[in-house]
Amino acid sequence: MTQLEQFLTRAEALLGRLEAFLPPALAEPDWNAAVAFRWRKSNGRGWLQPVRHMSPIALDDLHNIGPQKAQIEQNTRQFVEGLPANNVLLTGARGTGKSSLIKACLNQFADRGLRLIEVDKSDLGDLADIVDLVSVRPERFVIFCDDLSFEEGEGGYKALKVALDGSVSAQSDNVLIYATSNRRHLLPERMSDNAGYRHGDDGDLHPGETVEEKISLSERFGLWVTFYPFKQDDYLDIVAHWLAHFGCNAEQIEEAKPEALRWALQRGSRSGRVAWQFAKDHAGKMKK
Repeated sequence: MTQLEQFLTRAEALLGRLEAFLPPALAEPDWNAAVAFRWRKSNGRGWLQPVRHMSPIALDDLHNIGPQKAQIEQNTRQFVEGLPANNVLLTGARGTGKSSLIKACLNQFADRGLRLIEVDKSDLGDLADIVDLVSVRPERFVIFCDDLSFEEGEGGYKALKVALDGSVSAQSDNVLIYATSNRRHLLPERMSDNAGYRHGDDGDLHPGETVEEKISLSERFGLWVTFYPFKQDDYLDIVAHWLAHFGCNAEQIEEAKPEALRWALQRGSRSGRVAWQFAKDHAGKMKK
């Protein structure tokens, strides 16, 4: 082997090792494999992974959130029909159906071209790449960020701000961002932030820059939808729905109410999630 051949062999081996550290071209996913996808990353490489088994939950399965359901369904319908629609921030009590409502909307409109891409908070820096990947597609994409909140200094915060409306380029008209969170403002608020407030000579109040920065992200969502804790009757209504779903009759559902209340008391919550968990446990014990 000549010196030139040895050099070329070594160079090829070196390039092979370096390739793993280079930003790869985004692979085109199999768009027909699923209606929902997850953004995955490994060794700096990102790709859309099809979700083979999507939750079958329907809008009719979600009880006692009528106004919230109407808002999200209407906004999603506008989006699917190519009409103006807003990015959405769903906030409020845990277990009240925020994430389930987004999944139910996907099931409602999937046959009309709606698709969902779930992105973890840690991967929000890739939003621009994801939007570029789907912007040429005929489908309508909801980018879904679940249980979203940020601590000071996290990079995904600024990436999300840019993706919502802060970039020099316009947001793709076939992409919306739906995010859920247990708190209205996605960054923590501290007592020290109030030090930035000042009063003008005429009594006007000027918020400090720190506070302005913290509320600016939430304001970039055009639609805010708030969810509230369920009352006892609401909780029992949801329990009854899911028990009927598992095959229990009216008498069995009525007999299960005291146990359902004890179940909620033990968990300190009368949420839709707790109702679903109780119904699965109870129906399973009854071999439904």
